[in-house]
Amino acid sequence: MVMARSVMCAKLGRELPGLDAPPFAGELGQRIYDGISAQAFGLWQEHARTLIGSYRLNLADQAGRDFLRQQMDEFFFGQDAQMPDWFGQGAPNLGGKGTAPAKGGTAPSKGGAPPPRK
Repeated sequence: MVMARSVMCAKLGRELPGLDAPPFAGELGQRIYDGISAQAFGLWQEHARTLIGSYRLNLADQAGRDFLRQQMDEFFFGQDAQMPDWFGQGAPNLGGKGTAPAKGGTAPSKGGAPPPRK
């Protein structure tokens, strides 16, 4: 019987099961593996889909990948990265799961995606 590895999640502020492996190679992937829970990574995946759709990011383009990676770093480790205290405590309309608040930022300027539709 294998126990899930636990991490003190920098995003959710509590000890939770971690990822089974770094999500991708490199320093950011290792930082996520070391300090982000699987639950918080799931929140990022939802948020990333929103960013990709809103900014119409083309992930085949390096500028789109760079923008998404910068947003990921901010989402997990930025100044306002930690979820509010009420998160996960049965908040209204969230069923205790919730989604991450939208992070600020702008679309990539060179060869990047256009601003989101209104």
